[in-house]
Amino acid sequence: MMEILRKVFTLLGGAVVAVALLLFLLIGPLPWNNTSRSFAEIDRHFRYGSIGGESTNGMPYWIWKVLPDMFADQLPIDAPATDYTAFGFLQEPGEDLPIGFARSRTSGIDVVTQNCATCHVGSVRTTTDAIPELISGMPSHNVNLQAYIKFLRDVADDSRFTSDQLIPYIQAASGGLGPIEKLVYRFVAIPRTREQLTLQRANLAFMDRQIPYGPGRIDTFTPYKTLRFSTPDSQLRQDELSGIADFPPIWMQGPRKGLQLHWDGNNDSIDERNKSAALALVQPTTINFASVHRIRDWLLDLPPPNYPFPIEAKLADQGETIYNTNCAECHAFGGAKTGTVEDIKQILTDPGRLVSYTPELASNQYSLFAEINYQGKDQRFTHFRKTNGYANLPLDGVWLRAPYLHNGSVPTLAALLSSPSDRPQTFYRGNDNYDSAAVGFVSDVPSEQNHTYFFYDTSLPGNGNGGHLYGIDLPEDDKLALIEYLKTF
Repeated sequence: MMEILRKVFTLLGGAVVAVALLLFLLIGPLPWNNTSRSFAEIDRHFRYGSIGGESTNGMPYWIWKVLPDMFADQLPIDAPATDYTAFGFLQEPGEDLPIGFARSRTSGIDVVTQNCATCHVGSVRTTTDAIPELISGMPSHNVNLQAYIKFLRDVADDSRFTSDQLIPYIQAASGGLGPIEKLVYRFVAIPRTREQLTLQRANLAFMDRQIPYGPGRIDTFTPYKTLRFSTPDSQLRQDELSGIADFPPIWMQGPRKGLQLHWDGNNDSIDERNKSAALALVQPTTINFASVHRIRDWLLDLPPPNYPFPIEAKLADQGETIYNTNCAECHAFGGAKTGTVEDIKQILTDPGRLVSYTPELASNQYSLFAEINYQGKDQRFTHFRKTNGYANLPLDGVWLRAPYLHNGSVPTLAALLSSPSDRPQTFYRGNDNYDSAAVGFVSDVPSEQNHTYFFYDTSLPGNGNGGHLYGIDLPEDDKLALIEYLKTF
Protein backbone atom coordinates (compact mmCIF):
# COMPACT_ATOMS: atom_id res chain seq x y z
CA MET A 1 0.00 0.00 0.00
CA MET A 2 2.76 2.43 0.92
CA GLU A 3 4.49 1.64 -2.37
CA ILE A 4 1.29 2.44 -4.28
CA LEU A 5 0.91 5.74 -2.40
CA ARG A 6 4.55 6.60 -3.11
CA LYS A 7 4.02 6.01 -6.83
CA VAL A 8 0.84 8.11 -6.83
CA PHE A 9 2.64 10.92 -5.00
CA THR A 10 5.53 10.74 -7.46
CA LEU A 11 3.16 10.92 -10.40
CA LEU A 12 1.29 13.86 -8.86
CA GLY A 13 4.56 15.60 -8.05
CA GLY A 14 5.76 15.05 -11.59
CA ALA A 15 2.50 16.48 -12.85
CA VAL A 16 2.94 19.59 -10.71
CA VAL A 17 6.44 20.07 -12.07
CA ALA A 18 5.22 19.50 -15.61
CA VAL A 19 2.40 22.04 -15.23
CA ALA A 20 4.81 24.58 -13.72
CA LEU A 21 7.29 24.14 -16.54
CA LEU A 22 4.50 24.30 -19.13
CA LEU A 23 3.35 27.61 -17.64
CA PHE A 24 6.89 28.87 -17.77
CA LEU A 25 7.30 27.88 -21.41
CA LEU A 26 3.95 29.47 -22.29
CA ILE A 27 4.54 32.66 -20.35
CA GLY A 28 8.26 33.05 -21.00
CA PRO A 29 8.25 33.93 -24.68
CA LEU A 30 5.73 36.76 -24.33
CA PRO A 31 7.21 40.10 -25.47
CA TRP A 32 6.78 41.72 -22.09
CA ASN A 33 8.84 38.98 -20.55
CA ASN A 34 11.85 39.30 -22.87
CA THR A 35 14.08 42.35 -22.62
CA SER A 36 17.47 43.13 -24.11
CA ARG A 37 19.39 45.44 -21.83
CA SER A 38 19.92 48.91 -23.27
CA PHE A 39 20.84 52.35 -21.93
CA ALA A 40 20.22 55.87 -23.18
CA GLU A 41 23.73 57.08 -22.34
CA ILE A 42 26.08 55.55 -24.91
CA ASP A 43 29.13 54.90 -22.72
CA ARG A 44 26.93 53.14 -20.17
CA HIS A 45 25.31 51.16 -22.97
CA PHE A 46 28.77 50.23 -24.23
CA ARG A 47 29.71 48.93 -20.78
CA TYR A 48 26.48 47.20 -19.73
CA GLY A 49 24.17 46.95 -22.75
CA SER A 50 23.41 43.80 -24.69
CA ILE A 51 24.75 43.05 -28.18
CA GLY A 52 22.50 39.99 -28.51
CA GLY A 53 22.86 36.34 -27.66
CA GLU A 54 20.55 36.14 -24.67
CA SER A 55 18.72 33.13 -26.05
CA THR A 56 21.82 31.20 -27.14
CA ASN A 57 24.86 32.47 -25.23
CA GLY A 58 23.35 33.72 -21.99
CA MET A 59 23.94 32.07 -18.63
CA PRO A 60 21.07 32.17 -16.11
CA TYR A 61 21.85 35.13 -13.89
CA TRP A 62 21.57 33.45 -10.51
CA ILE A 63 23.76 30.52 -11.53
CA TRP A 64 26.41 32.92 -12.80
CA LYS A 65 26.06 35.07 -9.69
CA VAL A 66 26.76 32.34 -7.14
CA LEU A 67 29.55 30.43 -8.89
CA PRO A 68 32.46 32.41 -7.35
CA ASP A 69 31.00 31.91 -3.88
CA MET A 70 30.19 28.24 -4.29
CA PHE A 71 33.44 27.43 -6.09
CA ALA A 72 35.77 29.84 -4.31
CA ASP A 73 38.41 27.10 -4.29
CA GLN A 74 38.53 27.27 -8.10
CA LEU A 75 39.21 31.01 -8.31
CA PRO A 76 42.73 32.18 -9.25
CA ILE A 77 45.02 31.89 -6.26
CA ASP A 78 47.03 34.96 -7.31
CA ALA A 79 44.12 37.37 -6.71
CA PRO A 80 42.59 38.11 -3.27
CA ALA A 81 39.11 38.83 -4.70
CA THR A 82 36.28 36.36 -4.13
CA ASP A 83 34.15 37.49 -7.04
CA TYR A 84 34.64 37.93 -10.79
CA THR A 85 37.16 40.71 -10.27
CA ALA A 86 39.55 37.85 -9.48
CA PHE A 87 39.79 37.45 -13.27
CA GLY A 88 40.59 41.14 -13.77
CA PHE A 89 37.06 42.25 -14.66
CA LEU A 90 36.48 45.85 -13.62
CA GLN A 91 33.74 46.66 -11.14
CA GLU A 92 32.24 50.14 -10.81
CA PRO A 93 30.79 51.20 -7.44
CA GLY A 94 27.07 50.59 -7.24
CA GLU A 95 26.95 48.29 -10.25
CA ASP A 96 25.63 44.76 -9.93
CA LEU A 97 27.77 43.42 -12.79
CA PRO A 98 31.37 43.98 -13.81
CA ILE A 99 32.02 46.08 -16.90
CA GLY A 100 31.46 44.03 -20.04
CA PHE A 101 28.44 42.10 -18.77
CA ALA A 102 24.76 42.68 -19.50
CA ARG A 103 21.75 41.39 -17.57
CA SER A 104 18.73 40.75 -19.76
CA ARG A 105 15.57 38.66 -19.58
CA THR A 106 14.66 35.82 -21.86
CA SER A 107 12.08 33.05 -21.58
CA GLY A 108 11.07 34.19 -18.13
CA ILE A 109 14.45 34.32 -16.39
CA ASP A 110 17.34 36.78 -16.17
CA VAL A 111 20.49 35.85 -18.07
CA VAL A 112 24.00 37.28 -18.26
CA THR A 113 25.79 37.90 -21.53
CA GLN A 114 29.00 39.70 -22.40
CA ASN A 115 29.60 42.65 -24.70
CA CYS A 116 32.38 44.65 -26.39
CA ALA A 117 33.49 46.31 -23.14
CA THR A 118 34.80 42.96 -21.89
CA CYS A 119 37.87 43.52 -24.05
CA HIS A 120 37.82 47.30 -24.52
CA VAL A 121 37.65 49.07 -21.18
CA GLY A 122 40.83 49.39 -19.16
CA SER A 123 42.04 51.09 -16.00
CA VAL A 124 44.91 53.45 -15.21
CA ARG A 125 46.43 54.62 -11.94
CA THR A 126 48.72 57.63 -12.00
CA THR A 127 50.15 56.65 -8.60
CA THR A 128 50.13 53.48 -6.55
CA ASP A 129 47.49 54.89 -4.20
CA ALA A 130 45.32 56.56 -6.86
CA ILE A 131 41.77 55.42 -7.63
CA PRO A 132 41.88 53.70 -11.05
CA GLU A 133 40.42 55.69 -13.93
CA LEU A 134 38.26 53.52 -16.19
CA ILE A 135 38.68 54.33 -19.88
CA SER A 136 36.35 53.11 -22.61
CA GLY A 137 37.97 52.13 -25.88
CA MET A 138 41.38 51.22 -24.47
CA PRO A 139 42.55 47.61 -24.34
CA SER A 140 41.35 45.66 -21.31
CA HIS A 141 44.85 44.85 -20.16
CA ASN A 142 43.47 43.74 -16.77
CA VAL A 143 41.16 40.91 -17.91
CA ASN A 144 42.32 37.31 -18.05
CA LEU A 145 39.68 35.74 -20.29
CA GLN A 146 41.44 32.40 -20.53
CA ALA A 147 41.34 32.03 -16.74
CA TYR A 148 37.65 32.97 -16.71
CA ILE A 149 36.81 30.46 -19.44
CA LYS A 150 38.74 27.72 -17.66
CA PHE A 151 36.93 28.53 -14.42
CA LEU A 152 33.51 28.07 -16.06
CA ARG A 153 34.45 24.80 -17.71
CA ASP A 154 36.09 23.44 -14.54
CA VAL A 155 33.12 24.18 -12.28
CA ALA A 156 30.82 22.43 -14.74
CA ASP A 157 33.00 19.34 -14.34
CA ASP A 158 32.80 19.60 -10.55
CA SER A 159 30.58 17.09 -8.76
CA ARG A 160 29.06 19.95 -6.74
CA PHE A 161 27.45 21.45 -9.85
CA THR A 162 24.00 20.00 -9.14
CA SER A 163 20.61 21.48 -8.48
CA ASP A 164 20.62 20.20 -4.90
CA GLN A 165 23.84 22.07 -4.11
CA LEU A 166 23.33 25.18 -6.24
CA ILE A 167 19.75 25.98 -5.21
CA PRO A 168 20.62 26.87 -1.56
CA TYR A 169 23.28 29.33 -2.77
CA ILE A 170 20.82 30.81 -5.27
CA GLN A 171 18.07 31.13 -2.66
CA ALA A 172 20.43 32.92 -0.28
CA ALA A 173 21.75 35.29 -2.95
CA SER A 174 18.37 36.06 -4.51
CA GLY A 175 16.38 36.40 -1.32
CA GLY A 176 14.27 33.47 -2.50
CA LEU A 177 13.10 32.61 -6.00
CA GLY A 178 9.42 32.32 -6.77
CA PRO A 179 8.04 28.77 -6.87
CA ILE A 180 7.87 28.50 -10.67
CA GLU A 181 11.28 30.11 -11.22
CA LYS A 182 12.75 27.80 -8.59
CA LEU A 183 11.37 24.79 -10.46
CA VAL A 184 12.75 26.14 -13.72
CA TYR A 185 16.19 26.54 -12.19
CA ARG A 186 16.12 23.08 -10.63
CA PHE A 187 14.87 21.09 -13.60
CA VAL A 188 15.90 23.15 -16.63
CA ALA A 189 18.38 25.98 -16.06
CA ILE A 190 20.97 24.21 -13.91
CA PRO A 191 21.09 20.92 -15.88
CA ARG A 192 21.12 22.76 -19.20
CA THR A 193 23.84 25.17 -18.07
CA ARG A 194 26.04 22.32 -16.95
CA GLU A 195 25.42 20.54 -20.25
CA GLN A 196 26.38 23.64 -22.26
CA LEU A 197 29.51 24.33 -20.21
CA THR A 198 30.57 20.71 -20.57
CA LEU A 199 30.14 20.96 -24.33
CA GLN A 200 32.19 24.16 -24.29
CA ARG A 201 34.91 22.34 -22.39
CA ALA A 202 35.17 19.83 -25.23
CA ASN A 203 35.20 22.55 -27.88
CA LEU A 204 37.91 24.47 -26.05
CA ALA A 205 40.10 21.49 -25.23
CA PHE A 206 42.87 23.12 -27.27
CA MET A 207 43.50 25.52 -24.37
CA ASP A 208 45.17 22.68 -22.50
CA ARG A 209 47.80 22.61 -25.27
CA GLN A 210 48.48 26.35 -25.08
CA ILE A 211 50.63 28.52 -22.89
CA PRO A 212 48.84 30.74 -20.34
CA TYR A 213 47.55 33.86 -22.07
CA GLY A 214 47.70 36.18 -19.11
CA PRO A 215 45.66 39.39 -18.82
CA GLY A 216 44.89 41.52 -21.84
CA ARG A 217 45.38 38.76 -24.41
CA ILE A 218 43.22 36.29 -26.33
CA ASP A 219 43.45 33.62 -29.01
CA THR A 220 41.07 34.97 -31.64
CA PHE A 221 41.27 32.32 -34.31
CA THR A 222 41.28 28.87 -32.70
CA PRO A 223 37.82 29.25 -31.11
CA TYR A 224 36.55 30.16 -34.58
CA LYS A 225 37.91 26.88 -35.89
CA THR A 226 36.44 24.69 -33.13
CA LEU A 227 33.21 26.52 -32.25
CA ARG A 228 32.14 27.91 -35.63
CA PHE A 229 33.52 25.30 -37.98
CA SER A 230 33.69 22.18 -35.77
CA THR A 231 37.39 21.54 -36.34
CA PRO A 232 38.46 18.64 -34.07
CA ASP A 233 41.24 19.39 -31.64
CA SER A 234 43.25 16.57 -33.19
CA GLN A 235 43.37 18.48 -36.49
CA LEU A 236 44.88 21.62 -34.98
CA ARG A 237 48.62 21.84 -35.57
CA GLN A 238 50.63 22.89 -32.56
CA ASP A 239 52.01 25.92 -34.39
CA GLU A 240 48.41 27.11 -34.96
CA LEU A 241 47.99 27.48 -31.19
CA SER A 242 50.56 30.26 -30.74
CA GLY A 243 48.49 33.12 -32.14
CA ILE A 244 47.69 34.75 -28.80
CA ALA A 245 47.45 38.52 -29.21
CA ASP A 246 46.70 41.67 -27.23
CA PHE A 247 43.32 43.37 -27.26
CA PRO A 248 43.57 46.44 -29.50
CA PRO A 249 42.14 49.91 -28.79
CA ILE A 250 38.92 50.74 -30.64
CA TRP A 251 38.68 54.53 -30.45
CA MET A 252 38.81 56.81 -33.54
CA GLN A 253 37.34 54.31 -35.96
CA GLY A 254 36.33 56.92 -38.53
CA PRO A 255 39.87 57.70 -39.70
CA ARG A 256 40.49 53.95 -39.97
CA LYS A 257 37.96 53.43 -42.76
CA GLY A 258 39.68 51.66 -45.63
CA LEU A 259 42.76 50.67 -43.63
CA GLN A 260 43.75 47.04 -43.23
CA LEU A 261 42.36 46.18 -39.81
CA HIS A 262 43.18 43.57 -37.16
CA TRP A 263 46.79 42.97 -36.19
CA ASP A 264 47.50 41.14 -39.42
CA GLY A 265 45.44 43.42 -41.66
CA ASN A 266 43.08 40.64 -42.73
CA ASN A 267 40.02 42.86 -43.28
CA ASP A 268 39.46 46.48 -44.37
CA SER A 269 35.77 46.76 -43.41
CA ILE A 270 34.94 48.30 -40.03
CA ASP A 271 31.52 46.64 -39.98
CA GLU A 272 32.96 43.21 -40.72
CA ARG A 273 35.65 43.71 -38.13
CA ASN A 274 32.97 44.57 -35.56
CA LYS A 275 30.76 41.63 -36.48
CA SER A 276 33.65 39.18 -36.39
CA ALA A 277 34.61 40.42 -32.92
CA ALA A 278 31.00 40.14 -31.74
CA LEU A 279 30.92 36.47 -32.77
CA ALA A 280 33.12 35.70 -29.79
CA LEU A 281 30.04 36.48 -27.69
CA VAL A 282 26.94 35.96 -29.87
CA GLN A 283 25.65 33.84 -32.73
CA PRO A 284 25.20 35.16 -36.29
CA THR A 285 21.46 34.61 -35.91
CA THR A 286 21.16 36.51 -32.61
CA ILE A 287 23.50 39.50 -32.98
CA ASN A 288 21.79 42.77 -32.11
CA PHE A 289 22.75 44.81 -35.17
CA ALA A 290 21.10 47.98 -33.86
CA SER A 291 23.20 47.85 -30.68
CA VAL A 292 26.43 47.01 -32.51
CA HIS A 293 25.89 49.81 -35.05
CA ARG A 294 25.05 52.29 -32.30
CA ILE A 295 28.37 51.50 -30.63
CA ARG A 296 30.12 51.70 -34.01
CA ASP A 297 28.78 55.19 -34.66
CA TRP A 298 29.96 56.36 -31.23
CA LEU A 299 33.42 54.95 -31.78
CA LEU A 300 33.89 56.66 -35.15
CA ASP A 301 35.19 59.82 -33.48
CA LEU A 302 35.74 58.77 -29.86
CA PRO A 303 39.14 60.26 -28.97
CA PRO A 304 41.70 58.65 -26.69
CA PRO A 305 42.27 60.50 -23.41
CA ASN A 306 45.11 62.94 -23.05
CA TYR A 307 48.36 61.91 -21.41
CA PRO A 308 47.86 62.75 -17.70
CA PHE A 309 51.45 63.71 -16.82
CA PRO A 310 53.50 66.83 -17.69
CA ILE A 311 55.03 66.92 -21.18
CA GLU A 312 58.22 68.83 -21.95
CA ALA A 313 57.05 70.98 -24.84
CA LYS A 314 60.47 71.77 -26.31
CA LEU A 315 61.55 68.15 -26.18
CA ALA A 316 58.25 67.08 -27.77
CA ASP A 317 58.80 69.60 -30.58
CA GLN A 318 62.16 68.00 -31.28
CA GLY A 319 60.50 64.61 -31.21
CA GLU A 320 57.93 65.66 -33.80
CA THR A 321 60.67 66.15 -36.38
CA ILE A 322 62.15 62.75 -35.54
CA TYR A 323 58.70 61.14 -35.76
CA ASN A 324 57.95 62.70 -39.15
CA THR A 325 61.28 61.47 -40.48
CA ASN A 326 61.25 57.95 -39.05
CA CYS A 327 57.69 56.91 -38.14
CA ALA A 328 54.97 58.92 -39.90
CA GLU A 329 55.07 57.00 -43.18
CA CYS A 330 53.77 53.87 -41.41
CA HIS A 331 51.93 55.22 -38.36
CA ALA A 332 50.43 58.64 -39.07
CA PHE A 333 46.87 58.94 -40.36
CA GLY A 334 47.39 59.58 -44.07
CA GLY A 335 50.89 58.08 -44.06
CA ALA A 336 51.87 56.38 -47.32
CA LYS A 337 52.11 52.95 -45.66
CA THR A 338 49.68 53.44 -42.75
CA GLY A 339 47.08 50.72 -42.75
CA THR A 340 49.02 48.49 -45.11
CA VAL A 341 50.56 45.13 -44.26
CA GLU A 342 54.28 44.91 -43.58
CA ASP A 343 55.74 41.62 -44.74
CA ILE A 344 56.84 39.36 -41.88
CA LYS A 345 60.27 39.12 -43.52
CA GLN A 346 60.60 42.87 -43.06
CA ILE A 347 59.02 43.47 -39.69
CA LEU A 348 60.46 40.26 -38.13
CA THR A 349 58.05 40.15 -35.18
CA ASP A 350 56.70 36.89 -33.73
CA PRO A 351 54.88 34.96 -36.49
CA GLY A 352 52.53 33.04 -34.19
CA ARG A 353 49.35 34.97 -34.94
CA LEU A 354 50.13 35.03 -38.65
CA VAL A 355 50.50 31.23 -38.71
CA SER A 356 47.33 30.77 -36.69
CA TYR A 357 45.21 32.55 -39.30
CA THR A 358 45.14 29.91 -42.00
CA PRO A 359 43.87 30.25 -45.59
CA GLU A 360 41.22 27.66 -44.70
CA LEU A 361 39.88 29.84 -41.89
CA ALA A 362 39.81 32.88 -44.15
CA SER A 363 37.79 30.90 -46.69
CA ASN A 364 35.41 29.46 -44.08
CA GLN A 365 34.61 32.92 -42.73
CA TYR A 366 32.78 33.72 -45.96
CA SER A 367 30.05 31.32 -44.89
CA LEU A 368 29.29 33.30 -41.73
CA PHE A 369 26.16 35.48 -41.75
CA ALA A 370 24.99 33.70 -44.89
CA GLU A 371 21.33 34.46 -45.64
CA ILE A 372 21.22 37.05 -42.83
CA ASN A 373 19.88 40.45 -43.85
CA TYR A 374 19.78 43.70 -41.89
CA GLN A 375 18.21 46.92 -43.21
CA GLY A 376 18.17 45.49 -46.70
CA LYS A 377 21.85 44.57 -46.72
CA ASP A 378 23.34 41.09 -46.98
CA GLN A 379 25.55 40.58 -43.89
CA ARG A 380 27.74 37.82 -45.32
CA PHE A 381 31.50 38.44 -44.89
CA THR A 382 33.27 39.40 -48.11
CA HIS A 383 36.50 41.16 -47.05
CA PHE A 384 38.57 38.63 -45.12
CA ARG A 385 41.91 37.58 -46.61
CA LYS A 386 45.11 35.82 -45.58
CA THR A 387 48.07 38.19 -45.33
CA ASN A 388 51.83 37.76 -45.12
CA GLY A 389 52.60 40.05 -42.21
CA TYR A 390 51.26 42.61 -39.74
CA ALA A 391 49.50 45.91 -40.35
CA ASN A 392 51.10 49.32 -39.86
CA LEU A 393 48.66 50.85 -37.37
CA PRO A 394 48.02 54.49 -36.38
CA LEU A 395 49.42 55.45 -32.97
CA ASP A 396 46.56 57.48 -31.48
CA GLY A 397 46.49 56.97 -27.71
CA VAL A 398 49.72 54.99 -27.94
CA TRP A 399 50.55 55.77 -24.31
CA LEU A 400 47.63 53.56 -23.22
CA ARG A 401 48.37 50.67 -25.57
CA ALA A 402 51.19 49.01 -23.61
CA PRO A 403 52.51 46.36 -23.65
CA TYR A 404 53.54 46.75 -27.29
CA LEU A 405 53.65 44.68 -30.48
CA HIS A 406 50.71 42.48 -31.47
CA ASN A 407 51.40 39.94 -28.72
CA GLY A 408 52.11 42.45 -25.96
CA SER A 409 55.69 41.25 -25.61
CA VAL A 410 57.41 44.61 -25.01
CA PRO A 411 56.33 46.44 -21.83
CA THR A 412 57.19 50.08 -22.65
CA LEU A 413 57.97 52.47 -25.49
CA ALA A 414 61.48 52.84 -24.12
CA ALA A 415 61.96 49.08 -24.43
CA LEU A 416 60.49 49.06 -27.94
CA LEU A 417 63.14 51.52 -29.08
CA SER A 418 65.85 49.22 -27.72
CA SER A 419 67.39 46.32 -29.60
CA PRO A 420 65.55 43.01 -28.99
CA SER A 421 68.51 41.70 -26.97
CA ASP A 422 68.12 44.64 -24.59
CA ARG A 423 64.35 44.37 -24.21
CA PRO A 424 63.09 42.65 -21.03
CA GLN A 425 63.04 38.90 -21.58
CA THR A 426 60.57 38.49 -18.73
CA PHE A 427 58.27 41.00 -17.05
CA TYR A 428 54.91 41.26 -15.28
CA ARG A 429 51.56 42.06 -16.90
CA GLY A 430 48.28 43.21 -15.39
CA ASN A 431 49.44 46.19 -13.31
CA ASP A 432 47.49 49.39 -14.09
CA ASN A 433 49.94 51.69 -12.27
CA TYR A 434 51.54 53.89 -14.92
CA ASP A 435 55.26 54.19 -15.61
CA SER A 436 55.52 57.71 -17.02
CA ALA A 437 59.30 57.55 -17.43
CA ALA A 438 59.38 54.54 -19.77
CA VAL A 439 55.79 55.08 -21.06
CA GLY A 440 53.90 51.94 -20.28
CA PHE A 441 52.52 50.19 -17.23
CA VAL A 442 54.72 49.19 -14.31
CA SER A 443 56.14 45.83 -15.32
CA ASP A 444 58.88 45.04 -12.80
CA VAL A 445 56.67 44.57 -9.72
CA PRO A 446 55.71 40.91 -9.15
CA SER A 447 52.96 41.55 -6.60
CA GLU A 448 51.04 44.30 -4.86
CA GLN A 449 48.47 44.19 -2.05
CA ASN A 450 48.25 40.39 -2.13
CA HIS A 451 47.75 40.41 -5.90
CA THR A 452 50.35 38.59 -7.95
CA TYR A 453 50.81 39.88 -11.48
CA PHE A 454 51.20 37.64 -14.49
CA PHE A 455 54.73 36.53 -15.32
CA TYR A 456 55.34 37.00 -19.04
CA ASP A 457 58.12 34.94 -20.59
CA THR A 458 59.20 35.98 -24.09
CA SER A 459 60.87 32.63 -24.70
CA LEU A 460 57.53 30.79 -24.91
CA PRO A 461 55.87 30.03 -28.27
CA GLY A 462 54.05 33.08 -29.61
CA ASN A 463 55.55 35.38 -26.97
CA GLY A 464 58.65 36.49 -28.88
CA ASN A 465 59.69 40.13 -28.51
CA GLY A 466 61.95 40.36 -31.57
CA GLY A 467 61.50 42.46 -34.68
CA HIS A 468 60.22 46.01 -35.24
CA LEU A 469 63.77 47.31 -35.38
CA TYR A 470 62.73 50.79 -36.43
CA GLY A 471 64.27 53.50 -34.27
CA ILE A 472 66.58 51.25 -32.28
CA ASP A 473 69.66 52.92 -33.79
CA LEU A 474 68.57 56.47 -32.99
CA PRO A 475 70.80 58.42 -30.59
CA GLU A 476 69.55 58.22 -27.03
CA ASP A 477 68.62 61.91 -26.98
CA ASP A 478 66.51 61.42 -30.11
CA LYS A 479 64.76 58.44 -28.52
CA LEU A 480 63.86 60.55 -25.49
CA ALA A 481 62.53 63.32 -27.72
CA LEU A 482 60.51 60.86 -29.83
CA ILE A 483 58.94 59.30 -26.75
CA GLU A 484 58.08 62.74 -25.40
CA TYR A 485 56.28 63.55 -28.66
CA LEU A 486 54.40 60.24 -28.65
CA LYS A 487 52.95 61.21 -25.27
CA THR A 488 50.93 63.88 -27.10
CA PHE A 489 49.06 61.33 -29.24
